[in-house]
This record gives sequence, C-alpha cells and structure tokens, in this order.
Amino acid sequence: MEDVRRTSNETPLSELIEKLMKAYRLDGKMKELDIIQAWPDMMGIAVANRTKNITIKNKVLYLTMDSSVMRDELSYGKQIIIERINQQAGFQMIEDVWFA
Repeated sequence: MEDVRRTSNETPLSELIEKLMKAYRLDGKMKELDIIQAWPDMMGIAVANRTKNITIKNKVLYLTMDSSVMRDELSYGKQIIIERINQQAGFQMIEDVWFA
C-alpha cells in the first residue's frame, strides 16, 4: 500500500467548512442558533421557561414572553441582555431588544 502524505497545498476540513459557511452567509445563522440554544444558560431557567419564541433579525432580538411581569422586568434590563448575547457571540450581534 502506498504511503499517503499531506502536501502543503491541502487545506484542513475545518477551514474549508468555515469558508463555505461564509460564502453562503450561513455563519451568522449558525451564531443565531448558538445564541438561542444558550439562552437558558445566559438568562437563567426562570426566564427561559417564560420565553416562548426567540428570533434575531437585523441586529434586533425579538422575544415573545408568556408573562407580562417577566416582560416588564426584562425591558428594564435590555442593556444587560444585549451585553450577554454579544459577549456569548464574540461580536456585536444585537443592538436592540423588542418584546412581544
């Protein structure tokens, strides 16, 4: 059997996947999914249990809450939510939060 060795012109698979994600503009969508999945860890179980829908569009986080009390309390802490999400993402992903 022939000994197969890497040559200098070969690219690691992870780098190729990253390039494909950027080319098809999927890297931002993947980050959005990561943020949605990390929501309970970032905000706590009580907030996560009251959150019914999370969407991100044009740097705005849209939250649908099933508790008006929780919605009102979170509206006072918008800046904290923005900071936590941007820290988790590693870049400025969110600029505003809207509640429904």
